[in-house]
Amino acid sequence: CSMGNEIGKRLENHHEGARNDQHEAERGLFGQPLMEHDGGKCDGDQNAQLIDGHDYAGKPVLQRLVVAQPRTARRKAGQADEAELLLRDLLQRVLLALDEHNEPRHHEHDARADGRAEVGLHALDADLAEGKVQQIHTRFPPEPNGYLHIGHCKALTIDFGTAERFGGLCNLRMDDTNPTKEDVEFVDAIKEDIHWLGFDWGDRFFYGSDYFEKDYEYAVELIKKGLAYVCDLTPEQAREYRGDIGKPAISPYRDRDVEENLDLFERMKNGEFPEGSRTLRAKIDLASGNFNMRDPVIYRIRYMHHHRQGDKWCIYPMYDFAHPIQDALEGITHSLCSLEFEAHRPLYDWVVNNVSVPCKPRQIEFARLGIDHTVMSKRKLRKLVEEGIVSGWDDPRMPTLCGLRRRGFTPASIRNFCDRIGVAKSASVVEYSFLEHCLREDLNEKAERTMGVLHPVKLVITNYPEGKSETVTVENNPTDPASGTHEITFSRECWIEADDFMEVPVPKYKRLTPNGPECRLKGAYLITCTGCKKDENGNVVEVYAEYDPNSPGGDPADGRKVKGATIHWVDAATALDAEVRVYSELFSDPAPDGADKDFLACMNPDSLEVLTGCKVEPRMRDIAAAYDKTE
Repeated sequence: CSMGNEIGKRLENHHEGARNDQHEAERGLFGQPLMEHDGGKCDGDQNAQLIDGHDYAGKPVLQRLVVAQPRTARRKAGQADEAELLLRDLLQRVLLALDEHNEPRHHEHDARADGRAEVGLHALDADLAEGKVQQIHTRFPPEPNGYLHIGHCKALTIDFGTAERFGGLCNLRMDDTNPTKEDVEFVDAIKEDIHWLGFDWGDRFFYGSDYFEKDYEYAVELIKKGLAYVCDLTPEQAREYRGDIGKPAISPYRDRDVEENLDLFERMKNGEFPEGSRTLRAKIDLASGNFNMRDPVIYRIRYMHHHRQGDKWCIYPMYDFAHPIQDALEGITHSLCSLEFEAHRPLYDWVVNNVSVPCKPRQIEFARLGIDHTVMSKRKLRKLVEEGIVSGWDDPRMPTLCGLRRRGFTPASIRNFCDRIGVAKSASVVEYSFLEHCLREDLNEKAERTMGVLHPVKLVITNYPEGKSETVTVENNPTDPASGTHEITFSRECWIEADDFMEVPVPKYKRLTPNGPECRLKGAYLITCTGCKKDENGNVVEVYAEYDPNSPGGDPADGRKVKGATIHWVDAATALDAEVRVYSELFSDPAPDGADKDFLACMNPDSLEVLTGCKVEPRMRDIAAAYDKTE
């Protein structure tokens, strides 16, 4: 009944929200006014709203800003309606509540959350309060077969962040159980990315292969207890005999005696059998409704060179067997993992309960992070790199942490993003624009402004003395006076954006146009446009204006109100030429990972635009040099 009441309330709220869609779009992303943060609008227009990447006058912004789509637009983009999603979620919660082996699944995802919606983490409070554990100890176990991406970032933020929150510890363990995929390059990159985010594992850095000897000993222990056996079924036969719902699996070798199993397993280790001819299986329940418990394989034969163990081993443990043992040997109290391991939890518990490990960790699952216009599969990301579709793992269009770092994302913005999307058990997709929003919030507070012109056209101030040059002062960050100021030169000729001039203006145009409104040159003077010069093709090559010498800094001496916009500019006498790369989504399809889709066919052909002949302030030379040193 309570869930039925909740459905009614949430549907009512949904319909009310639908009526407010237009207001939502007009407010900007998540109710926040969006500003152009390149210095182009910092005075009277500082709070100018941007709709669909334009300001109120239709000017495209230098830094792409996207507002939240109305629900109708999201529906057209193939995303489920909110009412449908909440009904799915509530139904899922009812079904899980009826399962005595699972906790109710609560849908807590909300991009506007404050990070407190942490499903399952209440269990940690309870374990501490009941004295089951004395200190929270988690771990982050990435496979070193690729670079970390934003999806991994959610997982490592949960692992390391949970340890921080509870005053506990978090280990870093490279899951190199599979000998075919590991690479030292990826190990170093993973360490670098985690440190960049501000997390540290102290002296608790491990490899899964460090425990191969113990894994083997515990496998022998299971055999001696009659809880594991060597199976001669080939992979094809194992699939054939796996059974189905209501039909038990079969293994003709399940009743081998302990001595025979010990002998065969020893000979497997010694390399006496061909690859794929035998496996070691846990003896659990061939009729289990959970197929992961139908006597799962826990060891297989692989004649592969291991990057750390060399050729010492020709049998390797399966992840479901090795992982709980590794957790227990490291003293992990809570194994926080993604939701696909929920069905593997009974096997995790079975392993730690049936071998003599020093402690018994608890597994808690959470939903993976999904972001639109993105793929998270390392296999697919590797394909993009290997086929030269992107420049590398650190291509700024990639969702990898090194790619996001190169694009300009800050550790604070990414951690804030992960905190605000919350921790939930219900799968959801977050809009990429919200990740960008978190970055803009952080940069707006911290980033110093430097002016640049991407599509330059020359502005000639006809009443400014020829040959004269002066220095004007502009703030480094209009939202943070403590960040100081810097000086730039000003003279008769400047570069401005081509879009800041329109010979025949549209209605309510507030920038430069002949006999149009008075505008500010940021930090310099008030100017009034008087005309322009065109080439033989009709293209504007020069814009003419007159300045008010009694308006230094853009403040008129008589205090009159300025009706025009604030224009950013660069002094033509000192400007540097620059190449600017403008990035957008790598995929034009919001769901490139969707069923029956070729993700390569969803690529955005305009994801990279290279602009040459751009003009920037001279201080960009020193900024670029400092950046090169850090990279």
